Amino acid sequence: MDFTTLRTQVMALLQGEGRVAYRALKLQFQLDDDTLEALKDDLIYAKKLAVDEDGRVLVWTGGTDLTPATAPRAPQPTTQDASRAQVEVAPTVPPPPDAERRQLTVLFCDLVDSTRLSSQLDPEEYRDVVRAYHTACTEVIRRYDGHIAQLLGDGLLIYFGYPQAHEDDAQRAVRTGFGVLAAMGDLNLALQQAKGIQLAIRVGVHTGLVVVGEMGGAGRQERLALGEVPNIASRIESREMLGVMPLPGSLPPQGPCLDTSA
Repeated sequence: MDFTTLRTQVMALLQGEGRVAYRALKLQFQLDDDTLEALKDDLIYAKKLAVDEDGRVLVWTGGTDLTPATAPRAPQPTTQDASRAQVEVAPTVPPPPDAERRQLTVLFCDLVDSTRLSSQLDPEEYRDVVRAYHTACTEVIRRYDGHIAQLLGDGLLIYFGYPQAHEDDAQRAVRTGFGVLAAMGDLNLALQQAKGIQLAIRVGVHTGLVVVGEMGGAGRQERLALGEVPNIASRIESREMLGVMPLPGSLPPQGPCLDTSA
């Protein structure tokens, strides 16, 4: 896509999320370093719609209107008109919820024995391997409309059902798990030839009721799901709880639904 289209999509994402990590932007839009820097310069300094935080996070400051800064402004109401409008509108506009209850499917995906792998490779080589793994996973996740909530080192925390809900979110999560396993097969062929290594992953999936809201302190906040569901998905992924791996092309029974390695 051209730069203007990319900038519009990034602005819409940033406005909706409020704050987005640069690494997440690079993964979601497949950005190289030069394109990311161009976006930062345009949004932070040229358009003044965002600010940088600690060199890691882009924070939206442009309000709710995505109209370009060069567009002519509408006439401003007088103080008396503005006060009257506030009195009339305020009772009908509820405050935004601090958190919301959602039916959510959570998927954890993590590399197996990553400590040993990192000790075998130069740090830059290990970074390249993890980036290739993240890229392969992200392509599958986007195919099924999953939401990458966190990048946890060499692991990923994925939501299905937030922020966009579908009737088949649980099935989308399971198909994503199998899609990631298939993608690892293709990636391993290239890694075996280039570096003589193979990657193995664990995947855990669980569905249920959660509360999604802002978590964190001053200067760093994330919108995370809390409840039993993420904990069970994490335990499945770490093999503290055994799950079920169905045959290819079939769907597993309800409950903890996937625990396998590639």
